[in-house]
Amino acid sequence: EVQLQASGGGSVQAGGSLRLSCVASGSLFDDYALGWFRQAPGQEREGVSCISSSEGRSYYTDSVKGRFTISRDNAKNTVNLQMNSLRPEDTAVYYCAATTVVGVRVRESEYYLWGQGTLVTVSS
Repeated sequence: EVQLQASGGGSVQAGGSLRLSCVASGSLFDDYALGWFRQAPGQEREGVSCISSSEGRSYYTDSVKGRFTISRDNAKNTVNLQMNSLRPEDTAVYYCAATTVVGVRVRESEYYLWGQGTLVTVSS
């Protein structure tokens, strides 16, 4: 079974950039749809972006469209989230997740493998 390890969080000023990475251990990484979720203090976890297993189709929540880019490198068992033009409201713990459900999976309930989370703090 795949295990996920997220990294790349940190503190930046508004307008800055960060690149989150999530490395998966285990086999059959290509079969997994992957997603990034985030949870801000006092709020529920929300889906940020996801990418399908095969066609590489992706989804972005409206608030990050045009600023965030998700990508996967199956040869390196890695999914990345490039975050540009960061805003204070992007501050959250970011989680990577994986599922074998086919397609672009946007609902948290569809994922059953989770990384440990990495904190992103954006100051104004």
